Amino acid sequence: MTTPHDERPRVLIVDDEKFIRDILADFLGMEGYLVRTAEDGAAALNELDHARYDLIISDLKMPRMGGIELLEAIATHAPHALTVIMTGFGTVETAIDAMKRGAYDYILKPFKVEEVIHVVQRGLEKQRLSAENLRLKEALSLYKVSEAIAASLSLDEVLATVGDTAVHEIHGDLVSTWLDDGEGGFFERQRLLQPKPAAANTEYGRLDPTAFLEHFAGDSMLLEHGTKGMRFFKEPPGVALASLLAVPLRMKQRVLGFIAVASFSKSKRFDEGQRKLLSIVGSRAAAAIENARLYEDLRATFQQTIQGLAKAIDKMDRYTAGHSDRVATYAMYLAVRLGLPPDMIEIVRQSALMHDIGKIGCVMNLNKPGKLTQDEYEVFKKHPGYGRDILDPIKFLHPLIPGVHLHHERWDGRGYPLGLKGNDVPLIARIIAVADTYDAMTSDRAYRRALPHEVAVNEIERCAGSQFDPEVSDTFVAGLDKYREAEVAKGSRIPE
Repeated sequence: MTTPHDERPRVLIVDDEKFIRDILADFLGMEGYLVRTAEDGAAALNELDHARYDLIISDLKMPRMGGIELLEAIATHAPHALTVIMTGFGTVETAIDAMKRGAYDYILKPFKVEEVIHVVQRGLEKQRLSAENLRLKEALSLYKVSEAIAASLSLDEVLATVGDTAVHEIHGDLVSTWLDDGEGGFFERQRLLQPKPAAANTEYGRLDPTAFLEHFAGDSMLLEHGTKGMRFFKEPPGVALASLLAVPLRMKQRVLGFIAVASFSKSKRFDEGQRKLLSIVGSRAAAAIENARLYEDLRATFQQTIQGLAKAIDKMDRYTAGHSDRVATYAMYLAVRLGLPPDMIEIVRQSALMHDIGKIGCVMNLNKPGKLTQDEYEVFKKHPGYGRDILDPIKFLHPLIPGVHLHHERWDGRGYPLGLKGNDVPLIARIIAVADTYDAMTSDRAYRRALPHEVAVNEIERCAGSQFDPEVSDTFVAGLDKYREAEVAKGSRIPE
């Protein structure tokens, strides 16, 4: 008895002789297969459009559409089905040609039923093993995708992984990821096309986020075929829709967005397995997207904290106003010139902004007219240590400590607070030392007027190899004139 979800292997017999169709149907039915028949290729294609089949046994010569023509059509209508060709002894060469075209095997007429059953069993076992291998491959891919998603705190990386999975594992022609904008609306955050059509933004149309969200209010997933999926498009695609698959990105009761995958190829109709795969990826992605957004919020708070502390330093004295920002700008320019990676350049910039935070611990006015007394200078020399102490309890500021604590060390070992020498001084501190000194010389101070640019450059060059790392100072000076010209062109205020 056939159940509503009969999982027995399905076999389609195609032959213009009713006797052969009935014989094979009876025997294969007794073997436990679900069997249907068709009198020629055209009738077979109609059957394939309405039901799934695992194996097709087709005669070679039939009216309207023969076996070879049917074999070519099966590649589109039922690409996962195996095809066995039946032929007479005199047309064996044609049957072999059919195998070259994709047929699994052939059966010679007149045949023995036992031989047919053996071919069917062998073919279905091959298909079962192939399906099992595919499931293992999908499970491995899913594991790798889940690991990649969970390991990333970058929203762009998470979305790139999800999009790549939808293109290569689900084989979508269009992958569209939508996220909430924080104001009650949704926007398309990522759009991938594979293969890319000539008119990328119009050929595949535009989705309607409202239609998807209305659907997700009553169902957790979406799988539509053909014209049924067209109601989810605000701008209809220029090609016929074959299949549309979508899942929401949901955290508890809140929808963060959704992922939609569309196929415009007749041979690519999404199935339940692909829907489950996208659902699992979507659930992992939703958590990762939420984490990435929280991380971005933390980074924003981090930046605000640094900016606030930098402003606190500059408020200590009118002569130091803007010093931290300028040192950060020069240090960033130098880090780029030295070829540091982007994440390190950002640490250099942030550390330079904070390099004088320890002066908060120096309660006296250190910008008085005239030179500092020896006692005052000894107090001043404590500010790098104070800076380290201020940052140390704040874990996310730890990467900035080397630049803040050691920017007064010297290449020749005569600096402070530790008296480090040469490459023992962290590169970040060697960069800030040059940037800090240049800005200090070219800025007005209470005890002197700003020095001209040329004088400051000459001093940096003179102190290369003693106060400064010679490679760092040479790199700073070598590109400084062009950098200043570019800054003037942008309208920035720089020292004369």
